Amino acid sequence: MASSRAVPNLEFRRLRGQRSPGEFAALVRRAAREIGEQVACDARYIGRVEAGEIRCPNYAYERVFLHMFPGLTLADLGFSARETVRGRAARGRTPRPPGPYYGSNGTNSTNSTYSNEESDVLRRAFMTSGTVTVAAASLGFGPLPGTEALRSDLPRQRVGASEASAVEAAVRQIRLLDDRHGADGLYKRAAQPLRAAYALLDAGATTRGSTADRLAAGAGELAISVGWLAHDSGRLEDARSHYAEALATARVAGDTALEAHAFCNTSFLARDAGRHREAVRAAQAGQRAAGQLGSDRLLALLTLREAGAWAGLGDRAGCERALSRAHTLFGRGPSDTDPEWMSFFGEPELQALEAQCWSALGDWPRAARHAHRAAALQDPHFARNLALYRAQLAADLARADAPAEAAAVGEQVLDALEGDVESTRIRAMLDDTARVLGSRRSTAGVASFLDRHAATAPAAAARV
Repeated sequence: MASSRAVPNLEFRRLRGQRSPGEFAALVRRAAREIGEQVACDARYIGRVEAGEIRCPNYAYERVFLHMFPGLTLADLGFSARETVRGRAARGRTPRPPGPYYGSNGTNSTNSTYSNEESDVLRRAFMTSGTVTVAAASLGFGPLPGTEALRSDLPRQRVGASEASAVEAAVRQIRLLDDRHGADGLYKRAAQPLRAAYALLDAGATTRGSTADRLAAGAGELAISVGWLAHDSGRLEDARSHYAEALATARVAGDTALEAHAFCNTSFLARDAGRHREAVRAAQAGQRAAGQLGSDRLLALLTLREAGAWAGLGDRAGCERALSRAHTLFGRGPSDTDPEWMSFFGEPELQALEAQCWSALGDWPRAARHAHRAAALQDPHFARNLALYRAQLAADLARADAPAEAAAVGEQVLDALEGDVESTRIRAMLDDTARVLGSRRSTAGVASFLDRHAATAPAAAARV
C-alpha cells in the first residue's frame, strides 16, 4: 500500500527503458534462475518499486538486481538503505541465506519468494486477523497462506489493503506452483485460500474505493486460478463453477478486466468439454469486454480461443479468419495494459494454440509443425507447459504417421510426469497417443514407450 512518504524510484524506471513492466518482470525472473533464485516478480511488483512503495528489496531480489546490473549498488538502483527502511526491529533480523527457492529434488524450500513487505502482509491478514480463522495450507511444495472459515465468535474488524494484498499474493503463489508442477497436487488444497478470499470479500462488504476493487479482483482472480487447477486436473464441472463465480464477481464489481479473463477461461473449458458453440460465444463476449482495456495481447488470446472453438465445430474458414486476426493482434506486441496473469502468453503459447486448431480440423502434419515450434521455443523453467506442448506434439505426430518420432517425444513427457509435473490433462493426452500407437508396436522405440506408459498408469491413477 502506498504511503504518504512514497517517492517514485526514477532510477529503477530509467533502467526498465522501453520494456513494459511485464517484460521487465520476465527479465527479473530469468536473471533469478541464472543465480539459483526463484522470485515471484510480476508487473505489479515492478510498478510498486517504481512508485516507491518498495523502498528496499528483500535479500532475494537484492541478489537478483545486483546480478542484472553488475557494478551498481542498491543506492544506484534508487533504493534506500535497509536500516533506514526496516527500523530498529529489523536490525536484529538474520538475513535470509543465499540459496534457491526450490531444493535439489524440485520441492519448495523454506526460503520465501516474497518481499518482506508481502510477508508482513500475509502474516497480518492470514495469521493474526480477528476476522478469520487461519491455517497454513501446505501444498506439498511449501506453505501457502489460506483460511478455513469465518469465525463467528470473533469480533468483526475492518478489511483493508493488507487483506487485499494477501489475496493477491495467494494468486501469484498458486500460479507460480502451477507453472512448475501442474494442477493435480494443488487443486484440493488451493480451495482453502479461495474460501478465505470470499470470506474476506463478504466481511469487507462495506469497504469502499480502491481497496474494495482490489479485494474483488483478487477474489475473482483466485477463483479463476483454482478453476484452472480443476480444469487441468480433469474436474470440468468444478472448473465451470469456479469460472462462473469469477464472472459473477466481475459483473457485480464492474470489473471488465476480470470479466474478460473469466470469459477467456470459460471458452477454453467449453471447448474441452465439447460445447463448441458456447466456446465461441464466451470468446466473443471476452473480446467485447477486453475491447475497453487496450491490450492487443489479451484480444489475441481471446481470438485464439474463438479460433479453437470454430475448429471444434469443423468450421475451417471461421477458424482461419480468427487465426489471422489473432496473429495480427499478437504482432502489435506487448504493452503496459496487458494483464498480469498473461505472463504465460508468448510465442510458444501462440504456436501451441494454433496447433490445437489444426489438430481439431484433422490437419495433423500442420498441427505437428506448430506444436514442435511451441516446444522448441518454451522456456524449460515452465515445466508444466513444456510437457503440455510435447504431449500435443506426440499426439499430432502419432496421427501424422510418424510413430517413432511420436514415441520419442512421448518418452520426454513421461520424464516430466515422473518428475515434478502432475497434470491429468497431459496424462490423458499421452493416453490417447498410446492408443494410437498401439498398432505400431514393431516400429523402433514404440514398444519401449508403450511399456513404460503402461507401467506408470497405475501410479498415476492412485494419485488422482
